[in-house]
Amino acid sequence: MRAILVLYFQRFLGWNDDLSTAIYHTFVALCYLTPILGALIADSWLGKFKTIISLSIVYTLGQVVTAISSINDLSDANHDGSPDTIALHITLSMVGLVLIAFGTGGIKPCVSAFGGDQFEENQEKQRNRFFSIFYLAINAGSLISTIITPILRVQECGIHSKQACYPLAFGVPAALMAVALFVFIIGSSMYKKVQPQGNIMSKVANCIGFAIKNRFKHRSKEFPKRKHWLDWAKEKYDERLITQIKMAVKVMFLFIPLPMFWALFDQQGSRWTLQATTMNGNFGAIEIQPDQMQTVNAILIVIMVPIVDAMVYPLIAKCGFNFTSLKKMTVGMFLASMAFVAAAIVQVEIDKTLPVFPTENQIQVQVLNVGNESLNVSFPGHGMDLHVNESSGFWTSEINSPPNINISYGQQQYTVPNNFENGYRHSILAWDISNIVVLKDSLKSKPEKGENGIRFVNGLDQTITVNMDGKLYENITSYNASDYEFFTSGTKTIQILGGCERRSPKLEFGSAYTYVITKCDADGLEFKSFADIPPNTVNMAFQIPQYFLLTCGEVVFSITGLEFSYSQAPSNMKSVLQAGWLLTVAFGNIIVLIVAGAGQFGEQWAEYIIFASLLLVVCFIFAIMAYFYTYVNPTEIEAQFDNDDKTKKLEKVGDVSDPYEKPESFSQTKM
Repeated sequence: MRAILVLYFQRFLGWNDDLSTAIYHTFVALCYLTPILGALIADSWLGKFKTIISLSIVYTLGQVVTAISSINDLSDANHDGSPDTIALHITLSMVGLVLIAFGTGGIKPCVSAFGGDQFEENQEKQRNRFFSIFYLAINAGSLISTIITPILRVQECGIHSKQACYPLAFGVPAALMAVALFVFIIGSSMYKKVQPQGNIMSKVANCIGFAIKNRFKHRSKEFPKRKHWLDWAKEKYDERLITQIKMAVKVMFLFIPLPMFWALFDQQGSRWTLQATTMNGNFGAIEIQPDQMQTVNAILIVIMVPIVDAMVYPLIAKCGFNFTSLKKMTVGMFLASMAFVAAAIVQVEIDKTLPVFPTENQIQVQVLNVGNESLNVSFPGHGMDLHVNESSGFWTSEINSPPNINISYGQQQYTVPNNFENGYRHSILAWDISNIVVLKDSLKSKPEKGENGIRFVNGLDQTITVNMDGKLYENITSYNASDYEFFTSGTKTIQILGGCERRSPKLEFGSAYTYVITKCDADGLEFKSFADIPPNTVNMAFQIPQYFLLTCGEVVFSITGLEFSYSQAPSNMKSVLQAGWLLTVAFGNIIVLIVAGAGQFGEQWAEYIIFASLLLVVCFIFAIMAYFYTYVNPTEIEAQFDNDDKTKKLEKVGDVSDPYEKPESFSQTKM
């Protein structure tokens, strides 16, 4: 559903890019902040099974409401193809997204923990495999949906007017969620269900608060120190609860460095996608769009999880190396750091091919010879001869030394007026000595998303309107230019309305062209093409190593983290620690905003190196923390408390029994 959400905001609700992006990230953040609520409900009141059922209903209802909100005919009374009451659709959309956020956030920590509950303590290997399969299933679903949902969206549907079928794209996930919930309920009798143990979080908070308060009261030297600061709660709380809190606090302490991993991992959808927009997606028979490169991660997950689980880990075990959970996570952080080093190396190669744009204190000027004669152009300090259909390339000047540009046709000379605007590129189009036009280029960077900017210059003696692949350039007067419109790669149909048409040259990625129309008659359309920004040359295949390293890091870090959070958590806090694990993802995204906002990096590769260095430092700190961590078996510890409780009960029963009855083991010798 997220794959098309921003497009829905922009194209159906009519929001701009900034508002769409803000609402999208707010929604995602809410999805990762609500797991703590689901964990509290599961561990304290309903139990994991009932929590999953209840919040899955909320989840499905949210999907249904979102699908209904995208039905155009819901408020299109005049059947003109546009909603009459857009506020109704916005309200329904927001209600649907809030329900989805609470539903998905609520079940996130419960599903994985509930799966772990199905295994006995001696089935650690099977439980580890379950978490691998669980993670594999998530990424397989992500991969399939990223491909299918956009296909559903581009279908046309509607009662009175046909348009992009958002109701189908949102409705199919809603229907599948309902089916999944039904299948899950059918298996109810086969599940092992751990009952909740009351409002555990309230007990934990009160116990911690009492321990801190009691320690503060007895801070003088006359009171002996205790082994652990939580032991100061023994005056009020039982040993079992204190021990359980100790286990949970130890794991939560280890979570502190982990957001740094997610800070790097989640940049696949931001920085790495932006990096892909400056690269070429031509893979021979197929072309990959920049935002499609993210599917490499999901594809590699589907491939790598079985390989690592069935081959790599057993091989490491046979070599006699004790590859514990925390060691795996440390290796995962190191691999993610190396992935960003690889990204920096790729960025350096990309930077070599990128065009240089003027700063706020500069201008850039190029001369395009669109006429039928050669000319000479003289920039301050140097000159050159331009043949027909040639470009001088961009010449850069500081604003404190205004350029004096002369264009000569033989003995005839023209001095270009110095009306250039600071911080922009300018193109001088020269037909002949009496027909020279200066254009201010609107582009100040490479086109976004790997698209290609195209503008038309009308070299005819009449006003024209150009249609290129469905986009209109309206009313271009003689010897004037349109603004840029943007297109994906491939060839496009160019048509002058009421006249001729032809196919464009093949567009690559991230380029910009000026098409000067010179002829339109019964013989067809002719134009001269000039490259304002050359297409990307570094292939997106060079991103595969960094995706591979990051995916390997994810496999050994994320799957292991899920299993570690479950195995080290006491029975009454399984979901809570799963929620704590998910919160590290939310905090990781906050780190990205802080680092990217605080450090104004002149070069993108430098930002990659900064992130890689930060994670490397955090990896070293985590390795030290892991070295001093002592693994525990919560089940055995809790079983010991159960045995102690039984012994105490038996002792109490013995206290009220016949004082004259001798136990079987009684003997004169013992006496």
